[in-house]
Amino acid sequence: MATGPDSPHAAPQTSPHVIVFANEKGGTGKSTTAVHVAIALAARGARVACLDLDHRQRTVGRYLDNRAETIKRTGSPLPMPRHATLSAQTEDQFEDLWHSLCEGSDFLVVDTPGRDDPFARTAAALANTLVTPMNDSFVDFDLIGQVDPETYQVTRPSFYSELIWDARKQRARADGTTIDWVVLRNRLQHIEARNMRRVSDALAQLSKRVGFRIIPGLGERVIYREMFPAGLTMIDLKAFGSMGLAHVAARQELREMMAALQLPDDVGEQAQTAAAGPVAGVAA
Repeated sequence: MATGPDSPHAAPQTSPHVIVFANEKGGTGKSTTAVHVAIALAARGARVACLDLDHRQRTVGRYLDNRAETIKRTGSPLPMPRHATLSAQTEDQFEDLWHSLCEGSDFLVVDTPGRDDPFARTAAALANTLVTPMNDSFVDFDLIGQVDPETYQVTRPSFYSELIWDARKQRARADGTTIDWVVLRNRLQHIEARNMRRVSDALAQLSKRVGFRIIPGLGERVIYREMFPAGLTMIDLKAFGSMGLAHVAARQELREMMAALQLPDDVGEQAQTAAAGPVAGVAA
């Protein structure tokens, strides 16, 4: 992890609120959630930048590239964050991108690879809000904690919880900042009820031991996959033309998630209701 005077730890005088989405398991809806948070913030007037650290999949980068093409093709004034992808995988490029995206931004939203990655670890240590999306299964839970196979009681934190615990301690010693670690429960509706309760109980136990918050995330909906080619989000109602019940439910999920993230009041408070009302170029 870089710590020199020219590293990301040497933050600019006016630093953005850094939101890092990190989970070393794939398939948790991490990138889709990161894009929706970024657009929700931008839709309420916040200056938002996005950094995609996954140079292989580039899901956030491709999502926002598609969005830029839609804006160009249709002329729709959709809210659009600045964005970049870490392609060279060098420390110098990481530092350059980090500083350039921080410049003039209220929020920096960072998406990390679904695997162990040195830049993801650095980003997690630099986060103000660290979001770990997970599905309600013990396969996903195993990333952060281990349970007894008969009682489902938590026996110990897993390596990832220990990694974040160490990062939080180092950050507190370095600049006194507290990293708000949020575990985001995605895709809940397709999980069998008994398993859902067991995972919920295990999360509550572990949260008391390692200090994360648990909030609701986005549901598993086909509409999210359908919006990707055009780079659209649930906020971009004008692009839908009409709203079905599934869209209304998805917007409510987004609204509740933004409120639960508890982002800074100066710009985050407005963004917490980004799905609730009209913005420039977006129909309500």
